[in-house]
Amino acid sequence: MKLNIQNETSRLKAVILGIAESIGPVPSLEDAYDPKSVQHIKAGTYPKESDMVKEIEAVAAVLKKYGVKVYRPKVIKDYNQIFSRDIAFVIEDKLIEANILPDREREYEAIQHVLYEIGEENIIVLPEECHVEGGDVMPWNDYIFIGTYSGEDYSDYITARTNMDAVIAIQELFPNKTVKAFELRKSNTDPKENALHLDCCFQPIGKDKAILHKNGFLIEKEYQWLVDFFGKDNIFEITKEEMYHMNSNIFSISEEVIISEKNFTRLNTWLREKGFTVEEVHYSEIAKQEGLLRCSTLPLIRE
Repeated sequence: MKLNIQNETSRLKAVILGIAESIGPVPSLEDAYDPKSVQHIKAGTYPKESDMVKEIEAVAAVLKKYGVKVYRPKVIKDYNQIFSRDIAFVIEDKLIEANILPDREREYEAIQHVLYEIGEENIIVLPEECHVEGGDVMPWNDYIFIGTYSGEDYSDYITARTNMDAVIAIQELFPNKTVKAFELRKSNTDPKENALHLDCCFQPIGKDKAILHKNGFLIEKEYQWLVDFFGKDNIFEITKEEMYHMNSNIFSISEEVIISEKNFTRLNTWLREKGFTVEEVHYSEIAKQEGLLRCSTLPLIRE
């Protein structure tokens, strides 16, 4: 398999989509990785496996409708394997293994059958001190946008997933690209004040547009850079409530076609007004784990 990812929106040819089978029992509060999951565990509203299977299989059906080759991880009993974007990401023709939370290493092992097709000469393992997850990394043609957190209290945040060591390593791997890092707002306790990954508060769509949430960025100047880069008229600014419901975490099949959550009424209306085809799916149960459509997909080949 020859990998090719230059950006977020070119026509998708092959992708790894997570799975929701055999997800295991509701996690204990100590085992939850983000404040939104904690909230739903406490409220007794944590999603049921049957609902999540239904949601993710609806996405598989849309991808197949557009002729996308869909790979799935091997099922590990009683183990959450929905968010395939966390475990690896592709830039150009290289797959980079994410250095994720140690508890989640088995997720990467479950895609070995795909890695075998890619070949180890095209797989990069970053040094141990580089922490990175795919939700923070966005190739955008000549740029690579990366969400990070460089505060001295980095280790205090289970929600801080990508560090500056990883940003520097990625810049060294792709010297022909401009790597642009953005400091994200982190909270272990308040999901409305936490941008878990860059795709929780920003995502490019189409050829020249973007979804953005100002409060997800710690440094206003960095947020403003994105506004200037895409142009104010090309940006859909989401509210704190919409960020909480993951409105920026949709997924592009192409520059014209986007998979979005059915309840994102304001966003979906705007997308259609801008000429996009919007494939709506129910994804609100999976969203309770602070991840949505982009988080569940690991693109391998775009045209």
